[in-house]
Amino acid sequence: MDFCCKGKRSLEQACNEQNISIDALLVELEGINNAHSTVFAFDKLTLSQLIDYIESTHHAYVKKEASQLLAYAEKVTSKHSSRHPELLEIFHLIDAIKEEMEFHMHKEETILFPRIKYLEKFAAYEHADISISSPFLQAPIAMMEQEHDHAGLLLAELRKASNNFTPPADACTTYKLLFASLEAFEIDLHQHVHLENNILFPKAIMLANKLHNQRQN
Repeated sequence: MDFCCKGKRSLEQACNEQNISIDALLVELEGINNAHSTVFAFDKLTLSQLIDYIESTHHAYVKKEASQLLAYAEKVTSKHSSRHPELLEIFHLIDAIKEEMEFHMHKEETILFPRIKYLEKFAAYEHADISISSPFLQAPIAMMEQEHDHAGLLLAELRKASNNFTPPADACTTYKLLFASLEAFEIDLHQHVHLENNILFPKAIMLANKLHNQRQN
């Protein structure tokens, strides 16, 4: 493992220092690789199943990776911003994305997602008597979609500021890792937003409209 500080160590040595089983880590790494090579039929999942997947996969990733990205950016900026002043902008953009995404996901997990699960739960009962007002889902969904768009704009600014995540010739290992991690973060967020905007939200609104029409008839 070639890392900026305490680098040039073997994976086994790094695991020993952190009291981590190297065998268990290798199994997890293999599992991650297999998971990313699998194509899921996300549109076949129930709303609750899709929500659980989004939270356990994409929300968990953002919560962990955003903090790590900010730590990398802080370290790289402190050492290299005199020669690469664009790092200051990159640092502030990452900080903004982290703050916005954490607040965004909190609203999804505490407001929107529970509403969708509630709707699906009671829709399973043939004669469920649920009073659904238009803002029940549409208002929070509209807000989440707006926030998705803004996060995408921030990522586009990051891509531009980092020259398409291309590290300069004099970049150290942490510098390179920061840019590689930013690109991976962007890819994950694109999939994250796709699952919500294009599958979860339309299916939830369709179900809400169906229940509303049933109640009117």
